[in-house]
Amino acid sequence: MCLFATKIAGCKISELALATQVIPALKAGLLCLADRNFLSFDLWEQAQQTGADLLWRAKQGRDLPEDERLADGSYLSRLYPGDDRKRHSDGIKVRVIDYRLYGVADAEPMYRLVTTILDPAQASAHELAALYHERWEIETVLAELKTPLRGSRIVLRSKTPDLVRQEIYGLLLAHFAIRGLMHEAALKADEDPDRLSFIHAVRVMRRKLAAFGGVPPSEETRAA
Repeated sequence: MCLFATKIAGCKISELALATQVIPALKAGLLCLADRNFLSFDLWEQAQQTGADLLWRAKQGRDLPEDERLADGSYLSRLYPGDDRKRHSDGIKVRVIDYRLYGVADAEPMYRLVTTILDPAQASAHELAALYHERWEIETVLAELKTPLRGSRIVLRSKTPDLVRQEIYGLLLAHFAIRGLMHEAALKADEDPDRLSFIHAVRVMRRKLAAFGGVPPSEETRAA
């Protein structure tokens, strides 16, 4: 299972500070995906101690010298705190996956992933590279929240931090409900949910909302 997590805070709180609050949600059996902004020795060590597996992207130019080349083309390396590498101190053993995307417009020359999964037999470099791109789905979700759902060029109406959070949670719940209906529709049609249009689903929901208000609650709802 992969973990996509979101924290809400004020504009003066950095993503790295928020990440430290998300990490306690990790546990064994989860695979945490993270963008290149988050790869540091301290944050990696903190996340690894939860027992979860990690698959994080590294920034271009990140120095990860090869210790051992593996059969699938990935290699073992180590993360070091600060400049301890220069003193040859013990670091955290990691596996590094370098790959390119061919035939993709605006693709970068090289992508580099770092993972706690050291054995290629458990997950090959090809599998992990393909899986990492699922992380971009959270970017799609954020775009859907900002434009199709909230409305283009429409700001949040609330004037206090608590009400802003309440409004954001409302948008998140609405997004979850719409995506849930899209998933059900995709299963019935034997279609990939990613191929359905979120904008179209929002328009359908808006047209149907007026009719939903006239439907009485079920007996189970009333009993609850």
